[in-house]
Amino acid sequence: MVKVIQLFKNESSLIKRAVAGKRDAQKRIYELYSPKMLSVCRQYIKDLHHAEEIMLTGFLKVFTHLKSFKSEGSFEGWIRKIMVREAISFLRKQKKLEFQDDEVFSVQDAYNNINSEMEVAEIQSLIDALPEGYKTVFVMYAVEGYGHAEIAEMLEISEGTSKSQLFKARKLLQQKLIKINNSDYGAN
Repeated sequence: MVKVIQLFKNESSLIKRAVAGKRDAQKRIYELYSPKMLSVCRQYIKDLHHAEEIMLTGFLKVFTHLKSFKSEGSFEGWIRKIMVREAISFLRKQKKLEFQDDEVFSVQDAYNNINSEMEVAEIQSLIDALPEGYKTVFVMYAVEGYGHAEIAEMLEISEGTSKSQLFKARKLLQQKLIKINNSDYGAN
């Protein structure tokens, strides 16, 4: 427990030093959080080079707005939110975020049977293959833990559209997983 308090104190002093413009503190924050934040950006952006650009732009915003971090909640969560918003902004600029109709479907979680031997890279490639609208809502909901109201606000869509995109993403992923599972077991 002492280590947790010590880590918090170290993070707090690191943030204060970074706010004061100390380059070593800024570098340390970047080194601590960039691997996770690249992963966050990569979940939204298929191309690794674009994901890296988004992460760097996100860190520029982190350091520009560091004074506004109020130490309410986790620092990593604050950075993560900036990265998510940057990724969404990038997709908007690329005109890759398209949302189909506002139909609302009831979502059944009956298909949570992912083959446990499946590699993370395989799962990521399945997610990458989703249409951008489906993918963005799926990642925001299933990975980041945003609710439909938050997703709707951030993406400037209705809650119904958010729910619909999630349903369709899950259904498409389920179909792909069934196909993979069937091919793994010799069935067609």
